[in-house]
Amino acid sequence: MEGTVFTGSLEQMKHVKSEGGAMLTKPFLDICKHILPVVDKFGASMALVKSDVGGNLLRLESKYLSNPSEYSLLYSMVRAEVEAKNAKSSSSCTNALLWLTRAMDFLVVLFSNLMEHADWTMSQACVHSYNKTLKNWHGWLTSSSFTVAMKLVPDRKKFMDVIGGTGDINSDIKEFCRNFAPLLEENHKFLASVGLDNLKAS
Repeated sequence: MEGTVFTGSLEQMKHVKSEGGAMLTKPFLDICKHILPVVDKFGASMALVKSDVGGNLLRLESKYLSNPSEYSLLYSMVRAEVEAKNAKSSSSCTNALLWLTRAMDFLVVLFSNLMEHADWTMSQACVHSYNKTLKNWHGWLTSSSFTVAMKLVPDRKKFMDVIGGTGDINSDIKEFCRNFAPLLEENHKFLASVGLDNLKAS
């Protein structure tokens, strides 16, 4: 593998903003898509995250492809749904963007944990990240499933070896977390501005 599993996402981050500083739909979705192979490397423990991210990406991409010029800016989909008063629907693009952003929050905190806590096991890093990002928004059943899944995560060293490729994996992880976290924060701020950042799982 040329570079690391983060190389594709880091490349997309350079193109994620319009000249006016607005978040562009396709590059943002591509950043998230490039992260799916990383999630894959966790095996069965991250099946829930993978299917959630995949489903939300598909919904947002379908909407974008239905009219690429109208939906070239990421938040245009949300604004259209807010206007149509269907943004809170569980099948809305707003809901998809919110849960996609939360799943990415989880991964950013998880990878930050791996960089900052050399003594933590993979399971510790995952549980801490889950408690900090997703747990508040999940119902009891999903939360219980996650807790069980976190016990199935791979060994930390094996995982890092698998995702390493030919590049400097630690440097790429740090850059990914440093550059992606503010974009996710921007999504939360926008969603909060339209009163939609605090939706819980049904």
